[in-house]
Amino acid sequence: MTTIPVGDELRKALLACLAVPRWADDVTDQAPFGSAAALLEAARAAATPLSRAEVDEAVAEHPRIGEKPTGSSRAAGFSRAEQVSVDADDADLAAAIAAGNTRYERRFDRVFLIRAAGRSRREILTDLERRLTLDDDTEAAIVGSELREITMLRLATLARQWQDDSVHEIETTDPVAPTGDAR
Repeated sequence: MTTIPVGDELRKALLACLAVPRWADDVTDQAPFGSAAALLEAARAAATPLSRAEVDEAVAEHPRIGEKPTGSSRAAGFSRAEQVSVDADDADLAAAIAAGNTRYERRFDRVFLIRAAGRSRREILTDLERRLTLDDDTEAAIVGSELREITMLRLATLARQWQDDSVHEIETTDPVAPTGDAR
């Protein structure tokens, strides 16, 4: 039995996954959902693609990689959980990521965004350094893809909290990996 919320409760939960009001409204307008798989499918479709302005809007809500998210919001809780890694206490890696974040922000005028869940800090640093070499359009497409992956992982977490086992039936990674994204 599904317990996926509707209306304002669903919209609020969606915005914790992806801070794009147009997207949250598009998904909320399709409720009620009979399963998590249907919700995830609608969410992915509504987020593909995200406009450049929506990407910028969503990224503004994300903490820097390597910095502890502050606050008690659901989005901050997601970020804290996503940034846990086995090498999180490596001071040299932390310093290298901080320096990379600074270079990235100067280069692209936004925080570096990557799906941190399931990646080590070393993997994140390697990808950060690679992405610093990309052109603006390629990097913007990768950021949109990373946002969709983060969103789908967060929604899958919520679906499990809503006790809907059908979430395991749908792929949560982004099948639309843009050119230049070496995953």
